[in-house]
Amino acid sequence: MRAVVQRVNFASVTVQGTVVGRIERGVCVLVGVGRGDEESDAAALADKVIGLRIFEDDAQKMNLSLLEAGGALLAVSQFTLFGDVRKGRRPSFSEALEPVRAEALFEQFCAECRTRGARVETGRFRTEMQVALENDGPVTILIDSKRAF
Repeated sequence: MRAVVQRVNFASVTVQGTVVGRIERGVCVLVGVGRGDEESDAAALADKVIGLRIFEDDAQKMNLSLLEAGGALLAVSQFTLFGDVRKGRRPSFSEALEPVRAEALFEQFCAECRTRGARVETGRFRTEMQVALENDGPVTILIDSKRAF
């Protein structure tokens, strides 16, 4: 699984003109699920995201996790994180997991984050979404469950 984690002042997801997910301070996480990903990847990714010390403490050092900072999480499914552009200019998405299984692992990631104490909002799987956010810092972290742990 791959994730782009952005520390945000606020973020929202809109589908067909209706806001379906919104958070204030926290993280917006774009989540891609790839071929070969399993339940253990969803759990490990949730651990990593929830535990990232990317929020500033009283000394202005990035030393606090999402939970310690009192933030929320907006998760957005993003199969394009598996876009391969090594050949030509049109991305190949052949490494993205098929949608039914990918949705189950995306939902498991969200459930794992909730189990760990995070307030989680989401977009809608397999729909056209508009994501709006204000990146704080900016702080943006890339995570790949096959490389990070």
